[in-house]
Amino acid sequence: MATKKVTVTIPEDLLDEIRAEAAERGLSAYVAEALRFKRDRDRLRELADWLQEEHGPVTEDEHAAALAELEDLDAEHERRRASGQHDRGEAA
Repeated sequence: MATKKVTVTIPEDLLDEIRAEAAERGLSAYVAEALRFKRDRDRLRELADWLQEEHGPVTEDEHAAALAELEDLDAEHERRRASGQHDRGEAA
């Protein structure tokens, strides 16, 4: 995969926290993963907005079910991160 070096400005306290978190993977890998995550969340938001335009607002039950599923996915992501299984392409 091709890469390109860029310069960004990050608050010092946040950078210190990120460096501590990213120690083994490295700062670049951590930032790339965070950017992919943000991009994917933005795309999901666009999809959710479009679906609501097409099919109407989400009900409270649907919203609660979606939040529960997100919590499950976050827990799985954390489990994999803690066990070193990140970035290997396993499905959630």
